[in-house]
Amino acid sequence: MMIIRILGEGQYDVPESALTELNTLDAAVQAAVEAGDTIAFRARLDDLLAAVRERGTYVPDDVLTASDLVLPAPDSELAEVAALLGDEGLIPG
Repeated sequence: MMIIRILGEGQYDVPESALTELNTLDAAVQAAVEAGDTIAFRARLDDLLAAVRERGTYVPDDVLTASDLVLPAPDSELAEVAALLGDEGLIPG
């Protein structure tokens, strides 16, 4: 399991088995950012965050635990996410 924080929303306990799917979605976010395609970026970021929510279990706010990964807020702008992207996207692996 890994803890993924969505900024402004909270943490999700996500099984390692979801990592391949999340990496695929992350690559699509990265491609949209690199292309400067705001519409595709918004759709792909929504897809990635939705997958974290669907595959993960919400960690209650009163539970304090470190996040393994931090993803941008749903309303993040393309330029903000571009600044966060590393060589491996938002999700290493």
